[in-house]
Amino acid sequence: MLKTLRNPAFRHLFAAQIVALLGTGLATVALGLLAWQLAGDNAGAVLGTALAIKMVAYVLLAPIAAAVAERLPRRTFLVALDLIRAGVIACLPFVDQVWQIYVLIFFLQAASAGFTPAFQAVIPDVLKDEDDYTNALSLLRLAEDLEQLASPMIAALLLTVVSFPILFAGTVVGFFASALLVVTARLPDRVRGENSQFWADVTKGIRIYTRTPRLRGLMVMEAAVAAAGAMVYVNTVVLVQARLGLGEQAVALAFAGFGAGSMLAAFLLPRMLERLADRPVMIGGAALMVAGVALVPLVGGLTSLIALWALIGFGFSLTQTPIGRIINRCAREADRGAVFAAQFALSHACWLVTYPVAGWVGAGAGLSEAALLLAGIGALGLVAVLKIWPAEVDSVLPHDHPDLPPDHPHISQHGPHHSHAFVIDDLHRRWPKAA
Repeated sequence: MLKTLRNPAFRHLFAAQIVALLGTGLATVALGLLAWQLAGDNAGAVLGTALAIKMVAYVLLAPIAAAVAERLPRRTFLVALDLIRAGVIACLPFVDQVWQIYVLIFFLQAASAGFTPAFQAVIPDVLKDEDDYTNALSLLRLAEDLEQLASPMIAALLLTVVSFPILFAGTVVGFFASALLVVTARLPDRVRGENSQFWADVTKGIRIYTRTPRLRGLMVMEAAVAAAGAMVYVNTVVLVQARLGLGEQAVALAFAGFGAGSMLAAFLLPRMLERLADRPVMIGGAALMVAGVALVPLVGGLTSLIALWALIGFGFSLTQTPIGRIINRCAREADRGAVFAAQFALSHACWLVTYPVAGWVGAGAGLSEAALLLAGIGALGLVAVLKIWPAEVDSVLPHDHPDLPPDHPHISQHGPHHSHAFVIDDLHRRWPKAA
C-alpha cells in the first residue's frame, strides 16, 4: 500500500489531505467549545444547526462548484479554496453572536463542497494504474479514520497549555500547509469536455448518475449506509451515557471502536479487491452495517457496544472506500469532477435525511426503536441495490454499436465487435453518437 507514496504528486496531495484533516479536527473541537461559550446549555442546538447548514451547503453547492472548477486551472481552484477555508476559520475566534457562527460555517462548508470532489477527481488522473488508485483510496480512508482518533487527543494536549481559540490558529496553519503542498504538486492538466453552458455543467453529474446503472445502485447504497451510520454518529453519546450510565471516556472508546473497524477494513481492502469485485464487497459492507444497527437493542455493556461499533465501522469502510473505483470506471475523464461532485451531493442528501430521523426517533420513541427503524430503512435500501445494480452489470458483455460510424473513437479503439465490463447504456452514454 505504501508504495503508492513513491508517486511524488500523490505524496504531496496525501500530505495536504493529512494536514487539512488535522486542522479540521482541531476546528471541530474548538467550535464545540465556542458554541458552549456563546450558547451555554443550548450549545447542542447550535451545533445541530451548524451540521444542518453544512449538509445543505454540500447538497446545493457541490454541483455548482464542479461547474466552476471545469472553467479554472485545477491547482488554482484547489489552492484558492484552501485559502478561503483558512480565512473563514481565522474569523471564528472573533465572533460574539451565534448567527455569525452560522454564516461562517456556511462559507466554510461551501468551500469544502468545492474542494473535496475536485480533490477526489485529481487522484485517478495522478495514479492511472487501478491497483495504485485502490491503494491510494485505502490510504486516504486510513488518514480520515486516524484523524478522528488523533485530532481530539492533540486538541486535549493543546488545551492544557493554551485557550481554545488557539485551536483555530492550528486549523488555519493546516489549510495554509495544504495549499502549499498542492502548489508544489505536479498535477496533470485537466481533460476538457465539450463546450457547454454553465447550468448544463451544473446538472451534468446528476444526469450521468441517473443514466448509469452502477451509479444508481451506488446512490441507493449510500441511503442504506447513511441510515445505519446515522445511528452511530447521532446516538452514541446517548447510548453510552443514558442507557449504559457511563461517562465521556466511554463515549470516546465507542467511537474509537468504530474507527478501528474502519481502519482494519481500509488496510485489508486492496488485497480483498484483488480477489473480489467491488459490488459484492460494498453490498457485504452495507449488510454488516445494517445488521449491526439491528443488534443495538441487545447491547448491554460497553464491550459489546465497542465490538458492534467496530463491526459497523468495518462495513462502513467496505462501502465507502471503493466508491472512487466505481466512479472512475463509469465516467469519462472530462466528466469525472462532475460525477464526484454529484456523488458528494447525493450522499450528503441521504445523511441530511437520516441524521434528524436518528435524533428525533431516538429522543421521542427510544433508542431501540430508532435503531430498528434505521435498520429497516437500510434493509430496504439493500434490496433496492440488488435490483438496481444486478450482478450482470459487472460482467463482461459482448456487443457492437451499429449507430456509431466506423471512424468513431470507440470503434477505432475497440473494433466493431468487442466486449466491455460496462452495460450497453453505459457505453452509449460514454460514447454518444457522432454529430
